[in-house]
Amino acid sequence: MITNMKICVFCSANQQIDNEFFTMTEELGTWAAKNGYSIVYGGVNQGLMECLGKATKEAGGRTIGMIPMIVEKSGRMSDYVDIEIPCDNLTDRKQLMMDQSDAFIALPGGIGTMDEVFTVAASATIGYHDKPLILYNMKGFWNPLIAMLDELQDKGLIRGNWRDIIKTADSIEEISQIIS
Repeated sequence: MITNMKICVFCSANQQIDNEFFTMTEELGTWAAKNGYSIVYGGVNQGLMECLGKATKEAGGRTIGMIPMIVEKSGRMSDYVDIEIPCDNLTDRKQLMMDQSDAFIALPGGIGTMDEVFTVAASATIGYHDKPLILYNMKGFWNPLIAMLDELQDKGLIRGNWRDIIKTADSIEEISQIIS
């Protein structure tokens, strides 16, 4: 296990989503802080991002926010960011997140989250890193993506086994086993 591990969390910045996702995100932030892990994230003051930052901070943890200038200018930066790393755009942000992190966890999210997941996965497939990437399958959220990846695998469109690059977890306990 890496001491002082930095875990990058990709997730939604939307409020109008299942309340249980917020509860499970709070649990993840608390778990990370209690285990001495820092959270690397988008640093936005909305949705699961804000929930994660707040839970991590309230449990005594540290947060590292990768903040695009457009987010900062619009006043959407979270007050729960300990260390701000400004970036020019989303491509820059993803690279900084990969460079700063020891592991990645994807919570429910939309296009941005999917972009981040596939950027990290594609980078691993060609050898840029071998860091764990986990889909936290809250309430089966990732089941459609898992089915699609299985279908792509079955059709020969993915070299190797996608599950060697992208892990799935249904609980914090499973996440802990993967990253330890």
